[in-house]
Amino acid sequence: MRFALMIEPQQGLSYEEQLAVVQRAEAAGFESFFRSDHYQSFPGPSGEPTTDAWAVLAGLARETSRITLGTLVSPVTFRTFGNLAKVVTTVDEMSGGRVEFGVGAGWNEPEHRQLGLPFPGIADRADMLEEQLAVLHGLWEEPDGWSFSGKHVSIEAAEFHPKPVARPGRPAIADGRSRPRLLVGGEGAPRSLRLAARYADEFNLSSSSPDTARAKFAELSETCVAAGREPGTLARSVMAGTLVGRTDDEVARRKTDLLAAFGDDGGEDWFATREPRWIIGTRDRARAMVERFADAGAERVMLQDFIPRDLDMIDTMAELLLD
Repeated sequence: MRFALMIEPQQGLSYEEQLAVVQRAEAAGFESFFRSDHYQSFPGPSGEPTTDAWAVLAGLARETSRITLGTLVSPVTFRTFGNLAKVVTTVDEMSGGRVEFGVGAGWNEPEHRQLGLPFPGIADRADMLEEQLAVLHGLWEEPDGWSFSGKHVSIEAAEFHPKPVARPGRPAIADGRSRPRLLVGGEGAPRSLRLAARYADEFNLSSSSPDTARAKFAELSETCVAAGREPGTLARSVMAGTLVGRTDDEVARRKTDLLAAFGDDGGEDWFATREPRWIIGTRDRARAMVERFADAGAERVMLQDFIPRDLDMIDTMAELLLD
């Protein structure tokens, strides 16, 4: 099993706090770091400071050396098609080719309205996502002069330079170049499965139990076959809320801290509703849940950390799960 650390910096984290998180994760041995891409604060109190995901990742790219960096996920509604491709490629260059890119249709309407960002209906947003994926492949992979005509964007005779960094282990392009890995995710809606089968290198399933993951990954394989793609060429991962400790007392303390961060007083009942899909507890219990996800077909787990200021929990996750 491979592991990534994933955080939600819209919980009020500054750039310096995010830098401390990613440097701790890199030192602890995590292979990847992902952050959400939101402009308004949640879960927990509203009105907390928020940062732009790609501006932050550009800074992190210059202050790390090994760990891969990415978003889970960037809404296509926040940035225009070509601009998003250029921003991601710029951060890719700054990192030496360590970007992984998760892209999605967007869902949080208030943060769009508050910043004057368009928020069309889900059918249009899904169309935009499909066109954005096509544009990324075209601008990164096609030669100069590539054009595209879609419902939401038209591109004429593109000249896109620099191309993504050529680095071993990345998806290869016919002429020997390579590009960032593309992730499509969600809770396994049919269209997201179809888009992943057509355009993505990895499908990331969120908010799902191992049993649900098994069923959704089976659907994904069927979708790949229907699209003429070998199912084994599309990686599978899950994003799971994670709260672990070396001892029961550590787990209990972190549960209290998480509920305080969320502004929720639900106590053990709150966690009981999440236990079927979260990684919670000390070593044996946490590893057992990871094994269930692995048995369901997951090749990577994004450990979703809702108390990222607790840097020792990053070390704890590495000690309990990464060996």
